[in-house]
Amino acid sequence: MKKIFFLVLFFGCFIQVRAQVLQKSWWKLGEVPESAQISGNDVTDISVNGNAVWLGTGEGLSKTTNSGQTWLNFNHSNGLGKGGVSAMAISGDTLLIATGFDTLTKDAGSLPAGGGLSLSFDGGATWKHIPQPGATPVQNVTFDIAILNSTLWIASYGGGLRKSNNWGQTWRATAPDTFIFDPFAHLNHRAFSVITAGHTLWVGTAGGINRSTDGGKSWVNFNHQNQPHPISGNFVVALAYQHTGGRDIIWAATNPAVDSTEFRAVSWSDDQGYTWHTTLKGEFAHNFAFDDSTVYVATDNGLFKSIDGGQTWAHFPPIIDSKTNVALLTTAFYSAGVSPGPVLWAGSSDGLARTEDNGLTWTVFRRFQPLTANRAGKTYAYPNPFSPLRHDVMNGAGHVRFHYYLPGGATVTVKIYDFAMDLVKTVVSGKERPSGGEFDEVWDGTNDAGKPVANGVYFYRIERSGLDPVWGKIMVLN
Repeated sequence: MKKIFFLVLFFGCFIQVRAQVLQKSWWKLGEVPESAQISGNDVTDISVNGNAVWLGTGEGLSKTTNSGQTWLNFNHSNGLGKGGVSAMAISGDTLLIATGFDTLTKDAGSLPAGGGLSLSFDGGATWKHIPQPGATPVQNVTFDIAILNSTLWIASYGGGLRKSNNWGQTWRATAPDTFIFDPFAHLNHRAFSVITAGHTLWVGTAGGINRSTDGGKSWVNFNHQNQPHPISGNFVVALAYQHTGGRDIIWAATNPAVDSTEFRAVSWSDDQGYTWHTTLKGEFAHNFAFDDSTVYVATDNGLFKSIDGGQTWAHFPPIIDSKTNVALLTTAFYSAGVSPGPVLWAGSSDGLARTEDNGLTWTVFRRFQPLTANRAGKTYAYPNPFSPLRHDVMNGAGHVRFHYYLPGGATVTVKIYDFAMDLVKTVVSGKERPSGGEFDEVWDGTNDAGKPVANGVYFYRIERSGLDPVWGKIMVLN
């Protein structure tokens, strides 16, 4: 679920929804070998299918079968819908992928729109595109997908819960209650998450959690108001199923909807929803992953792990690649997955991380535009424009990277100047880079006094010992 916010009209108020849809960034697929990098740095979803790990990103879909040594990438040019991946369901060679993008409307400005669904029965070799189900794609992004007994289920905001019995040729709106389907009148018709657990269907909406054991013919609703031991909040953005020790456990990311007594937390139930427990109070969770009894939760505030069913949690420290020292400059984690090994994968707003030793060492995967030999004297900044309030926020500060190339070992100094060419900040001074290659230096958007800089255009100069300096330009925009 990001780090671009979708503002969803919710009872006349705007609520920040960390949806699984992202704005376009600077990189373009095709400028580098597809096997070298993941499709994008905003990793919104991770699905493990045997030895294959699939990623949904803000730029498309990625797959590896060799622990990230090589990647196979898919995007709009391969048959996916427009925009970033907002949801996916993968079973064997069958893939159903939803996408979403920002669109400009005449009256309401920029709004999220569903890019439709893409179906493949051959592992992504060929795709069939399905237009976004519903009256309009605007404010109708598909956030989750489930498959139950060959029936496709999608959870969308404006489109609500819909099902197809003919692999997407036709769709039918299905209210998870006895009311006539109307997502504008009923919070419980605004769907955000859907999963299957055996033959049981679970749906998370803005009105709680709904369970059906007969394929959607009848429903039971669990919300913050109708149980002695309820979920923490009725706005349910993610659901997950865990089977461990003979127990079937449903996990949910539950957030406040309209009641002041509701609160952010993770809610779980091991008795089919009749009793709920809350944990990780105050955290906005996006996704879950499991390794038998071990639970991982991806949240806005980082990655958490519990080995005792959610009674206590370990919070992973900042992730840094053990070989390259490349850090993930964010606390926002949107996805997690566990592949055989076990290997833990964590998707963030700033890239993908992988560990085989419970977080002692990490490998970081990030997409960047290489500076090849004919561009060795150039540099670029990303993201650009840069918002210190929104981009790669960590410890309360945003970050931007200055990318450059060294043919061999050198010392590096990076200075930032304003439009009048007055020195604003020295980012690094005399930093040793003992070998050649491509590197990033990171700026947090402050001046030498530690104060945030004003909006505007800035220039940066990278001084490399034994080489001519290179200059770049960046726009700061909050």
